[in-house]
Amino acid sequence: MIYITGDIHGTISVGQRFNTRNFPEQKELSKNDYVIVTGDFGLVWDGSKEDQYWLKWLQHTKPFTTLFIDGNHENFDLLEAYPTEQWNGGRIHRINDSIIHLMRGQVFTIEGQTFFTFGGAASHDIEYRKEGKSWWRREMPSQAEYEEGLQNLEKHNWQVDYILTHTCSTGALSYIKEHCGIHMELDEMHAYFDGVEGRTTYKQWYFGHFHRDMLLPKRQRLIYNDRIRLEEVIE
Repeated sequence: MIYITGDIHGTISVGQRFNTRNFPEQKELSKNDYVIVTGDFGLVWDGSKEDQYWLKWLQHTKPFTTLFIDGNHENFDLLEAYPTEQWNGGRIHRINDSIIHLMRGQVFTIEGQTFFTFGGAASHDIEYRKEGKSWWRREMPSQAEYEEGLQNLEKHNWQVDYILTHTCSTGALSYIKEHCGIHMELDEMHAYFDGVEGRTTYKQWYFGHFHRDMLLPKRQRLIYNDRIRLEEVIE
C-alpha cells in the first residue's frame, strides 16, 4: 500500500500525524508499505536529540517505510551530506533503513507505479529566517536538477502514474489564490511545472506547501493533513 500526505514540519506534527489514533490504517501495514510526505519533512533539521528521537520513532516504532521529497523548510546542508544511491530507478538519500529522501527530477517505480518527484520551493518568510540556520538557498533547484527532471521524463516518454512536488504550476497557484485567498508570488519553479504539466500524461499530481487540503482541476490535489491511499479514485 502507498499513502500520500502533506507537510509535517519535523517535530511540530510528526507524532500527531502518524500516531495510531489519527492513522489507524497503519495497523495493517508493514515496512513493504509506504507513506510519502510531499515536502517540508523537517526531521533532518539540526541533528538534535529531538530530531533523532523522532527519526528512530519512525524507523523502529512505525510499521511502514517513510518516503519524502524535500520542501523549502529543510536543512539542505545536513540532507545533502547523506550519500546518494540508486533505489527503484532513481536517486535517493537514505536517512536510515526505513526513511528515504526521494531526490529532485527522478522517476521511481514503487509497487508497479511510476512517480516523478521534484521537491523544493521558494520561502516567502525569508526576512524572518537566518541563512544556514533556518533557511538555505538550496530550497530552489539548480539548472542541472531542472534539466535532469526533463531528461528523466523524456526517458519515460512523458508518461508517469503520479507526480509528487512541493509547490505547483502557475495555473494551480492561480486556482489556490482564487479559492483560498493565499498570496504568493510566481517564480521559476511554477514556470517549470507549467512545462511538465503541458507535456506529461499522469493519473494524479500531489503537492503540499500551502497547508490546505483541496482538489484542483487537471487531476491535481493539494494535500496537507489528509492521507490518501493511492487506490482511492479522485475525480
